[in-house]
Amino acid sequence: MKGTATSCTVVGTLIITIMFAAVFTILGGKRKDTGLPIFMHDKLFQLFIVAYSLSLFSSSTSVLMFLGILTSRYAEEDFLISLPKKMIIGLFALFFSIATMIIAFSTALLLVLSGKYWIVVPIIGLAGVPIIVFVLMQFRLLIDMLGSTYGSSIFDRKMKL
Repeated sequence: MKGTATSCTVVGTLIITIMFAAVFTILGGKRKDTGLPIFMHDKLFQLFIVAYSLSLFSSSTSVLMFLGILTSRYAEEDFLISLPKKMIIGLFALFFSIATMIIAFSTALLLVLSGKYWIVVPIIGLAGVPIIVFVLMQFRLLIDMLGSTYGSSIFDRKMKL
C-alpha cells in the first residue's frame, strides 16, 4: 500500500504541476485592451477551463489521499476501513484527473489547430493511450480494494456446521 501510494503521489504531483502551469500560459494569449483571454467566448475554451480545473482539483484530492496513507499510524483497525477508503478515493480521483487532463489537452489542440482535423484527430487518439494503460495497470487493484472493503468479508460468510 505504501509503494502504491508513493507512486501515485508522484503521478498526482506531476499532474498538479502541469495543470498549475497552464494557468499562467493562457491559451491563445490575452487582449491588450481588456486583459481577457482571446478565446474567452469560445465553447472549446470554456470546456478547456472546466476540464483543466477538474483535473487540478481531482489530482490535488488524490495527492492528499495518498499522503494520508503515507502519514497514517498503521494501526490494525486502519487496515480494515480507513486506509482502503483513502486508497479507493485516491485512485478514483487520479483516474478522473488523468482523464480530464487529456480532455483539456484535446480541447487546447482543437482550439489552436482549428480546421486541421487531419492532424488533430490522430493526436487526440494517441492522447487516450495513457489513460488506457494506467487504468489497465491499476484497475484490478481498485476492484480488489472495493471488493475487500465493501463486499462480504470472511467474517460475514455463512458456514456449514
